[in-house]
Amino acid sequence: MTVMAERASSQLSVSMFERIAEFAEREDEAVRFEFIDGRIGLNKVTNGNHGEIAMWLVFQCKQARPELTLNTTQGLKVEAYRKGRARPDGVLAPVGHFAGKGDWADPDGVLMAVEITSYDADTHNRDRIEKPRAYAEAGIPVYLLIDRDRLSVLVHSDPDFEDGYRDIHVVRLGGKVTLPEPVGIELDTAHLKQYLD
Repeated sequence: MTVMAERASSQLSVSMFERIAEFAEREDEAVRFEFIDGRIGLNKVTNGNHGEIAMWLVFQCKQARPELTLNTTQGLKVEAYRKGRARPDGVLAPVGHFAGKGDWADPDGVLMAVEITSYDADTHNRDRIEKPRAYAEAGIPVYLLIDRDRLSVLVHSDPDFEDGYRDIHVVRLGGKVTLPEPVGIELDTAHLKQYLD
C-alpha cells in the first residue's frame, strides 16, 4: 500500500526528506519512503508473494551473472540532477558496488532497476509512469517491471534523459524474456505464475 503526499520540491528539500525517512524507517521497519517528482511516497511492506518474486529474481541474476548482485534494499538518487529518492524492489550492480554508499546511492554503475507491482491504488502512477521516467533520467540502462496486475513483464531500455525509455518490450507472464545489455540475462517467468495473489 502506498500513500503519496503532495509537496512542492521548493517546500521540502532533499536533505530534509532524507532526515524524515531515516527517522521514520528506524521507528517502523514496515515502511519505506521515497521522494519522486517532489512528492513523498510511503510504501508499506508487501506480502509474501511480492518477496518471493524478488528472491526468485535475485537467484536468477546471481546464477546467470555471479559477478553481479541484485540488492533489494538500496535506495537511489534519481531524476535529473539526482533530486529524487527511490527505493526499487531491486537494483542490479557489480558485487560490492554499494559498499560505503549509505542509504541513497548515486545510480552511476547501476545496470538495472526492478519494480514488482503491488496491489494498491498508486501502483499505476508510481511503477508505470513516475519511476520509469526517474530511472531513465538517472541513466539506468534497464528498468524491469514485473506487473502482477497485468500479468506481464516489461523491459524498458535505451534511456532518454528527457522522454524516458525509448524501447519497451512486453512479455506475457509465463514467457521467456531477455534483459538487454549491459544485463544480458534471459528469464523464464513461468515460475512466477504461482505468486500472483
